Amino acid sequence: MDLAIVVTVVAVALAFDYTNGFHDAANAIATSVSTRALTPRLALTLAAIMNFVGALLGQQVAHTVSDTIAVPSGNHGLVIVLAALLGAITWNLITWYFGLPSSSSHALIGGLGGAALAAGATVHWKTILDKVVIPMVLSPVVGFIAAFLVMLLIMWVFRRRNPHKVQRGFRLMQTVSAAALALGHGLQDAQKTMGVILLAVIAAGYYPSTQESLPLWIVISAASAISLGTYAGGWRIMRTLGRKIIALDPPRGFSAESVGAAVLYTTAFVYHAPISTTHTITSAIMGAGATRRFSAVRWGVARSIVTAWVLTFPAAGLVAAAVYIVMKFIFQLP
Repeated sequence: MDLAIVVTVVAVALAFDYTNGFHDAANAIATSVSTRALTPRLALTLAAIMNFVGALLGQQVAHTVSDTIAVPSGNHGLVIVLAALLGAITWNLITWYFGLPSSSSHALIGGLGGAALAAGATVHWKTILDKVVIPMVLSPVVGFIAAFLVMLLIMWVFRRRNPHKVQRGFRLMQTVSAAALALGHGLQDAQKTMGVILLAVIAAGYYPSTQESLPLWIVISAASAISLGTYAGGWRIMRTLGRKIIALDPPRGFSAESVGAAVLYTTAFVYHAPISTTHTITSAIMGAGATRRFSAVRWGVARSIVTAWVLTFPAAGLVAAAVYIVMKFIFQLP
């Protein structure tokens, strides 16, 4: 029975990774598509390739995710992980349907916490506070302020240049910034799925918890799933990020993407924190757009997005807890 549950958990984890890809594909390409720097299909292809490459560049975030809870060994631990994944997938699909760019990362952490609490397992609150909650609050603030300042600098440096040439130049540069952002998305989000699969194989006794490096099959499968999901695209959310928040031009698109990528790299390599790509790029878009004038940002749409952010932890956690209770009965767990 253990092997069957392990296979199920891995399959569901990769399904979550796939939904993460198409849910968050808009993060990397919405600005480039909305400014017409890239065609939608070319942008998706670029994002898918860079997502795959980014997923191969680190494992620290994966270990942080696996350290958020302590799962018991055997079927009980596997059911906790499975319930967490189903809770996160459910919230991903709900927010995708309504076109809200919520955080797949926080849906996953919320699902893990909700399932663990329902099961009476240990939740490492200090890890969640230091590596998830604090970065969750700080990364959008940093993204907004940094994108605002970078855009002000661009406006000052190019203030006497021909506007048409400036627009054309930044449209070309957006290819680089979009690729950098997609690389950061793969670096961050694929690792979260790796961390969940690692939890499952540790609970099943197939891998020692003391081992630092992840099995290659976990890394490649997670990288492939998020890349395929990205290529499938997330058109509903792309419209929200690229058009509904603010009408972007190439310089502002470049500013938002560059800042978003920088925040993703810093948190992954320096702090090992699983931050939200969605939070980061959305706030950066708002910051870059606010340089035009604060009223240019459609704050009503921003308010809806923030509401989705706030609800993500408890909503995914409640769904995961409910799924755990049902599965506990089905598998007749003690």
